[in-house]
Amino acid sequence: MYRWLRIGVALALLTGLAACPGQRGEPAPTGPLRIATGEVGGVYHAYGAGIAAAVQAESPELRPKALTTDASVANLRLLDARGAEVAFTLADAAADAVKGKGAFKHPIDVVALARLYDNYVQLVVRADAPVRTLDDLRGKRVATGASASGTDLVADRLLEVARLRQGVDVRTTNLGLEPSARALRAGELDAFFFFGGIPTPAVAELAGSMPVRVVPLGEWVEDLAAKYGGLYTEAVIPASPYQLSAPVRTVSVPNYLVVRRDMDAELAYRLTRLLFNRTDQLAQAHPEGRRLSVRTAISTYPLDLHPGAVRWYREARR
Repeated sequence: MYRWLRIGVALALLTGLAACPGQRGEPAPTGPLRIATGEVGGVYHAYGAGIAAAVQAESPELRPKALTTDASVANLRLLDARGAEVAFTLADAAADAVKGKGAFKHPIDVVALARLYDNYVQLVVRADAPVRTLDDLRGKRVATGASASGTDLVADRLLEVARLRQGVDVRTTNLGLEPSARALRAGELDAFFFFGGIPTPAVAELAGSMPVRVVPLGEWVEDLAAKYGGLYTEAVIPASPYQLSAPVRTVSVPNYLVVRRDMDAELAYRLTRLLFNRTDQLAQAHPEGRRLSVRTAISTYPLDLHPGAVRWYREARR
């Protein structure tokens, strides 16, 4: 209900907003366009490379570059430090950033171009492992993601609501996606978290080389939402991408493509337009590219949409 209410409010805002700066015929923006993505083997990395290629094809006056990063938290810090112009982020990390809480020492004035797709918490174990629930991680070796990632943020929160103390009840380590997959394969880890789209390339590759399971986490959605806000919802990971025996209930959070509020309005307009004009190309970079739609892209709570993006959405609704 709340999700549809937010979409309705966003549509009303789009209808009522005055025309944004920048009109057709304005000079095309120029300069570097650094896109903060994520780890190699993750969806952000593939999707971001697709956006960079699309920008290169459509706007050669820009100099796009996809940056490999630790993902959400690191990306928002890069935007704040002007080390990137565009970034992928999870909604929960963005919510902390605009408030200057959690991993962020001060508020970051970040706004959205679009809601892209939803991320799924993937707690991956070997198929023959005794870990069947979150509580079964007690006494186990677990990777919680890179230290400045959205994975680490949500893993920390899940362990907290489950009352599993890191370093006491669970032996945790900060490890990126591909190193985690290698360590699980080698028997050096019992489980690892990753928060990404479906399929996550590195997880799919691991599942192709050995039998794995994804531990159900859907029962923890209410606890997460009660403690950290309503951005957390329940979703289902299909069985086929990872050759699982059955679909798995887990925790989901939206992904946003974000920029600084002071980004040039014409550039923000053109980038938003490109996302929709190049959907087929982005889907070739990763299947999650097909999930982009005007109806859901404007639902970026708690972030505002950039005025340049608002202009494009208003035009798209005519």
